[in-house]
Amino acid sequence: MNHSRPSLSRCVACCPSSTPPTLSLPFWSCLSNIHPSNPQPNLKIIDITMVRGAFPLYRFSQSFRSIFLMRSNALLPKGVIISSTTSTQSQVNYERAAILDHNCDFLHVPVICQLKWNLCCYHFSAAIEPTISWQGSSHAILLNKLESSLKDHHADEAWEVFKDYKSLHGFPGRGIVSKLIIELCYASDSRWLQRAYDLLLVILKEKSDLLHYDFLNRLALALARAQMPIPASTVIRIMFEKEKFPSMDTLSMVFLHLVKTQIGTYIASEILIEVCECYLLHTEKHGSKVSKLSKLLTLNTMIFNLVLDACVRFGATLKAHKIIQDAMPQTGVIADADSIVIMALIHERNGQRDELKKLKEHVDRVSLDHHYQHFYDSLLSLQFKFNDIDAAAGVVLDLYRCQRSFHCSSPLLKRNAELGKTSLVPVGSSNLRDGLRIQIMPDLLQNDYVVGMRNRPELVNFVDGKLVVTHKALAKLINGYVREKRVGELSNVFVSIQKLGFPSEALNVSSDAIDACIELGWLETAHDILDDMESAVIPVRRVTYTSLLRAYCRGNRFSEAKVLIKQMRKASLPISLSDEQVISSCMSEDSTTISLSPIASMSSQESSLAKSLLRETKEESLTSPLVYDINSSIYFFCKAKMMEDALKAFRRMQRMKLQPTVQTFSHLVNGYSSLRMYREITILWGEIKRSIDEGVLAADRDLFDCLLWNFIRGGYFERVMEIIGYMTKHSMYVDKWKYKREFLKFHKDLYRTLKASKAKTEAQSNRLEHVRAFRRWESIKITVSFPNSMEKALFRLAGRKTDQKSTFVGAVCKFLLSSSPARG
Repeated sequence: MNHSRPSLSRCVACCPSSTPPTLSLPFWSCLSNIHPSNPQPNLKIIDITMVRGAFPLYRFSQSFRSIFLMRSNALLPKGVIISSTTSTQSQVNYERAAILDHNCDFLHVPVICQLKWNLCCYHFSAAIEPTISWQGSSHAILLNKLESSLKDHHADEAWEVFKDYKSLHGFPGRGIVSKLIIELCYASDSRWLQRAYDLLLVILKEKSDLLHYDFLNRLALALARAQMPIPASTVIRIMFEKEKFPSMDTLSMVFLHLVKTQIGTYIASEILIEVCECYLLHTEKHGSKVSKLSKLLTLNTMIFNLVLDACVRFGATLKAHKIIQDAMPQTGVIADADSIVIMALIHERNGQRDELKKLKEHVDRVSLDHHYQHFYDSLLSLQFKFNDIDAAAGVVLDLYRCQRSFHCSSPLLKRNAELGKTSLVPVGSSNLRDGLRIQIMPDLLQNDYVVGMRNRPELVNFVDGKLVVTHKALAKLINGYVREKRVGELSNVFVSIQKLGFPSEALNVSSDAIDACIELGWLETAHDILDDMESAVIPVRRVTYTSLLRAYCRGNRFSEAKVLIKQMRKASLPISLSDEQVISSCMSEDSTTISLSPIASMSSQESSLAKSLLRETKEESLTSPLVYDINSSIYFFCKAKMMEDALKAFRRMQRMKLQPTVQTFSHLVNGYSSLRMYREITILWGEIKRSIDEGVLAADRDLFDCLLWNFIRGGYFERVMEIIGYMTKHSMYVDKWKYKREFLKFHKDLYRTLKASKAKTEAQSNRLEHVRAFRRWESIKITVSFPNSMEKALFRLAGRKTDQKSTFVGAVCKFLLSSSPARG
């Protein structure tokens, strides 16, 4: 190859003419041969008039720095060669000029391709042999190369070729774009997945007609699988926005991956609600007529179970309650056995006992004892939280009744004919005329979903094929009755167990209760229960008698001891000694009387029931039972839209010095929201904010989310920015897509043209500033992860619309000049 410096000769087409000149092959051949091993040509500038052309991209060495193109009527005379370091550079009018390459490895010509240029240039000597064989246009060459790279699954090469093609010719056809994104989805490097998502955003902005169901479907699933919940949710929402609805199988798999994380669970719950809203809109428009679209929008029970279960795990129970009371009844989904268990956990966290009681009458009819262990545990827990000891005792007895009903003849069995059929359960109060109803099938267990692993129930165990209460539950029951001085009712519970046909259980439970009371020093209580058991002819363990006798003797309560000895003889216990001898034997450390030998064995043991009972006496409930009662009243009033009564209950709570809970405020906010009383919600926000600042109320994301949604709808943007500030302070995820959608729905053109200087009042000026602050916050920037700063700039600027293409070209020039390093 000839390495001599090429000579420059003036092209005859340099002068303006009506016929556009053609580019000589030696010129481009020379550019293609510039290499560090070759002597560098003395090329600084090419003067132009305007010609049409589309040029391929060529790689150059780092030392090849700049090619300046100026329009023919630039401030400098035509034909002048100017170096990029020339001081007169600043005199050039760049407003209508363009730079093809500036401090970069590539010759970039996307601007030239979009505009119509007439190029007049200096020719290189034809002595340099061309090394590129021209086999067609750059469009065909790059397209063939892109298709070949995709066919061979070379993601990196395909991406580079796509960038070149995009910068020259725009987007390729839908098929090629679809194949590219699918290829990036399955690349081993997760960075390609991010690039696929970034490319989707560019397509959405620049050429949305390229969006295709196939690659959107696969991209959403790939992003969810890679634990990228926000991009995955964006793709799903784009699909619904463009009415390219994913299949239920795809949606189920996306939800399955989303609910593995906290943020993913928040997003999944929102998407579930949005899908339900879309279904309802379609139903309102087309009625109950079954169509292909209605089938796509019909959610199955498994998706609801996945999302609700995740809400329990990550503490989003207020959001879960919204799904239960609104989404499930309106879409007609059938709650199965798993759904009911999850709903029980949600109602327990939210303190909604009445909702659980309505489900209980249906659950009691089925024989899925092991499956409903969590259900009865939640119900019993709520009864204790409400300090309703009688109701708690009723649940304990119901567990025994259920055992008996499914092992022998019972009226309950007659109702088994109803199994396999759906039942309707009212949401909220059954007294509401316009209340919604949810369909349940408590005997339905589906194979495609298993309730997630949770903490072991604390109050109900599954032992030997039946549900039984734990020592903790029994301790709560004993402590509740003793605290209220209702020992007789406690004894009646033990008697009822015996009457239900469980004599051995009655003996064990009553004896364990007496022993625990003895160990805690509640001797009168223990003796009262023992008397009640004797009256009901329920036997008590012999060791229980001796334990109580020894406790009396050691406490020098000899009169009570003699009474107990008399009872022991009446119960036919073998006592051959006199009362004084028995008492003396009990007082000694070593009992030698065979009949009293169990006394010594019991003295060194402490039952687990006694330990549980001791903990119950020391622990104090963090929330007063009265709060649960008042919250239930507020919930009913809010569902009935009786907000004055709800507010009175709230004020009564404050007068009683009871601290409102997150549920209290949530019920009130939802009640006001149903009536669109947004101003009242702003007043309530003052109460909430003060409680949070004082540290008496925990910051709850679901509550903030509900407030933010209502303030956007009501147009209270100062409050909106306050809520966003609180959520940011507590590191809570904020779903910008959701809030942006609400803003555009209700306030799309709010203050869009009003300037601050034209605001009539200070209040209007402040509101304008808050609206602008919200617009700045919720704006979604679309960027593409190209490695080169110039390409990034071109893509950003390509989205700007202008009537003068030359202004766009000038903007590119200014960006490149301002970002380049100083030259010597």
